[in-house]
Amino acid sequence: MTMLNESLEQLETAIAEACRVAGRERGEVELMAVSKTHPVATLAEAEALGLRLFGENRVQEFAGKAPEIAALRSRMANPVHVHLIGHLQSNKAQRAVELFDGIDSVDSRRLAERLNEAAGKYGKHLPVLIEVKLSAEETKAGLDPASAEAEELLERLPDLEHLELCGLMTIAPLGVTKQETRACFGSLRGWRERWAAAYPRLRFDVLSMGMSGDFRLAIEEGATRIRVGSALFGARGTA
Repeated sequence: MTMLNESLEQLETAIAEACRVAGRERGEVELMAVSKTHPVATLAEAEALGLRLFGENRVQEFAGKAPEIAALRSRMANPVHVHLIGHLQSNKAQRAVELFDGIDSVDSRRLAERLNEAAGKYGKHLPVLIEVKLSAEETKAGLDPASAEAEELLERLPDLEHLELCGLMTIAPLGVTKQETRACFGSLRGWRERWAAAYPRLRFDVLSMGMSGDFRLAIEEGATRIRVGSALFGARGTA
């Protein structure tokens, strides 16, 4: 058994236990393998173990992997999907649409409009998530859910025909108590419920929250997708 296989088994056990504690079915929680800074060979090994959804952080880094990924996909009956989970500048929107199967970090109306325009050019129907900032940390990206810009984005999205809003994403603050982490995840769930009622033309099925250190709490608070890197692949390399 390889180290990755062993890590995946341990991770699956932990996810299943978290689901049991939360009174949920394992099938309610999707695992995204965060492959940023890891080589395509690692992604290929993960794919061979049954993983199908991957997260990358940077457009430029993934562009270097893209040719190998394309060759890998050509041999797959059920191709993998790779989403951008890192902050995206609007001037890189076209390249991101070309490379990725989904953008999980939309945080402005301007970016959404750029992505929609690029998706139209490439003939894509692009799944997206809104990244919501629920932390006071200045380094955290995302949209303030109580801001006018959030309202503008939500009002605009139904008319962006090449984008498909699937839900919300957030990153919990670092170095805080479990109660604060739990409150962050609960807050995202609350915004999902509020916005789903206010914007019935939009879908909010996905709650992407929880990473290697806090996915158990995220599952208890309703996460439908967790993003796991180091608990699966080990410590990241340098991008």
